Amino acid sequence: MENPAAPASQSVNRAASNRLGKSAAEVIASPDFKALVKLRWRVSMVMLVLLFVVYYGFVLVVAGNKEFVSQKIGESTTLAIPLGVAVIVFAWLLTAIYVAWANRSYDPEVERLKNQIRH
Repeated sequence: MENPAAPASQSVNRAASNRLGKSAAEVIASPDFKALVKLRWRVSMVMLVLLFVVYYGFVLVVAGNKEFVSQKIGESTTLAIPLGVAVIVFAWLLTAIYVAWANRSYDPEVERLKNQIRH
């Protein structure tokens, strides 16, 4: 024989669940989520622009000012080599800055928003 109280207790559990968390759609529609997405895009675009400026700046300097980059440093190295290494180091630095920002600010906020979703 079925327990007549079971449906009522299930609806009480659902009601309690609704008070404790939000649906994924509600979290995605929230101002907090939208602000987080906007911030991530802004940070990513700033870093992308910086990387493009440095990289294409290097390419333009090499292509347009060969006398400058062909200056000797030491016996056999030209100025282009340390400039190229600097571009690579700059890219690594940008990556490290992004990872530090994500670990410090972005990931905890993502976890906070994920914890709002009811299971």
